[in-house]
Amino acid sequence: MFTKSIAVSFVALSMAIVPATRVTADAGDFVAGAIIGGIVGHAATKQNQRRKATQRTYTKKTYKPRLPSTQEGREIQASLNYFGFNAGTVDGQLGRRSRNAVSSYQAYLGYPATGQLTPFEQNLLITSYNRAQAGGYAVTQQIATTPDGTRGLLKTYRAELAGQQPAVPLAPNTTIVVAPQPVTPTVGTTTTTTVVAAAPEAAAPAAPTEAAAPALPNFLGGGATASLASHCNTVSLLTNTNGGFTTAAAMTDPDVALNEQFCLARTYAIATSEDMIAKVQGFTPAQVASQCEQFGPAMQPYVASLALKSQPEVVQDVAGFILTTGMSPAQLQGTAKICMGVGYRTDNMDVALGSALMLFAMGDQVYGEMMGHHLAQGFGTSKRIDSARVWYAEGLKAVDSGAPAVFAPGQPERVELLRQASLRLGTSNSGLVAPAQPTVQPAALPTFGLASD
Repeated sequence: MFTKSIAVSFVALSMAIVPATRVTADAGDFVAGAIIGGIVGHAATKQNQRRKATQRTYTKKTYKPRLPSTQEGREIQASLNYFGFNAGTVDGQLGRRSRNAVSSYQAYLGYPATGQLTPFEQNLLITSYNRAQAGGYAVTQQIATTPDGTRGLLKTYRAELAGQQPAVPLAPNTTIVVAPQPVTPTVGTTTTTTVVAAAPEAAAPAAPTEAAAPALPNFLGGGATASLASHCNTVSLLTNTNGGFTTAAAMTDPDVALNEQFCLARTYAIATSEDMIAKVQGFTPAQVASQCEQFGPAMQPYVASLALKSQPEVVQDVAGFILTTGMSPAQLQGTAKICMGVGYRTDNMDVALGSALMLFAMGDQVYGEMMGHHLAQGFGTSKRIDSARVWYAEGLKAVDSGAPAVFAPGQPERVELLRQASLRLGTSNSGLVAPAQPTVQPAALPTFGLASD
C-alpha cells in the first residue's frame, strides 16, 4: 500500500513537473524571440538610418545643380540679349536669369513659356541672331520699320521660314503727308492736301479732304518726332559691334555710355510691362495698349514742362494732378509701369515719359534716371543738359539711399557708370530734338486689375 502511494505520488509529481517544464520552455522561447526581434528591429532601424544617410549623401553628390559653361549656352545668351531678353552675362551658364529670358522670348512669340527651348525655338533664336549680325545696314533699315524694334526681326524671320510674306507695318505715330499735285486753279476751287495718320498696328483710313492752311516756315525741329526705337536699334548694333556695353573704367564718351544705358532701361521697362500685362484680367494686350494711349493726352502738359520748369516745380504739378485722379497709389503705380513699357514699345514718348514722371512723383524716385535720359538726348522733350543732370542726380540719390534698382538690378556697377557719365555729360551724338506737341484736352486715365500670383 505504501509502495502504491509512493508510485501514485511519483506519477502525480511527474505530471506536475512536465507542464511546468513546458511553460518554462514556452516562456523562454518568447523571451528569446523578443530579444531576437529587438535585435533584428534595432539592426533594421540602423540599416534604414544608414540607407537614408547614404541616400542623402548620394542625393547631395549626384543631384547638386550643375551649370556647365558651353559654347551653345553662350550663343543662346548672346542671341537673347541682342533681341532685348536680358540673359545677363554671356558666360555659357544657363541659370535662372537665362531661363527667365527664354520664357520672355517664348511668350513674345506666342509659345508656352517653359524656360526650356525646343529645338525649333533654339534654331530660330540663334539663326535670327546670326542673320541680323550679318545683315548690316539693310537690317538696320528693316528694324526701323517694325514697331517692336529689334524683336520684330524674330517674327519677320519666322514668317519667312514658314513661306509667308511678312507685312511691313508703318512706324507707330507716323504722319504721312501727301503733297498736292500741281493743277490749274479755277474759279470756286481750292487746292487741298490729304493727310493720312497711321495708327499703331493698323493703317488708318484716309482722312477727309480739308482746305489747306497757309504753311508757316519752321526752322526749329519741325517734322516727325524722332523715333527712340530706331535710335536704340542703332545703339544696339554699335554696342554689339564694339564688343559690349561701355564700362566706367573704359568710358571715353559719356554720351555713348548714357545712350547705351538709356536703351537698356527702355528694354527693361518694356519687359516689365509685358510681364504685368500677362496678369491683367479682362483685357487683351492690344486693348491695354489702346487704353495706355490715354496717358499721352493726360500727361502731355507735364511732359512739356520738363524743359521749362525746375525739377521740384514739375514734381509738384504732377503730384497735384495725381490727387485729382481719384485712383489709389497702387492702381496708379501698376498702371504707370504697364503704360511706360507700352509707350516705349509704340514709340509714344508722352505715354512713356508721362508714366515715368507719375512714378517719380509717387515716390519711386529711381525713375529720375528716365527723365535724365530724355532731357540729355532730346526724345519727347527739348534737350536740356543742365536739367538732365538734376534728374540723374535724383535717381542716383534714391539708389544710394537703399531704393532697389528697377533697371538691370543685377549690375551694381551700372550706378557708378551713370554717375560718372552724367557728371561728364556735355555733348550728344544724336542731335535729335523732338518737336513740340499740340495741346489736347486731358483724358481719363486707364486702370487695370492685376491677377495675383
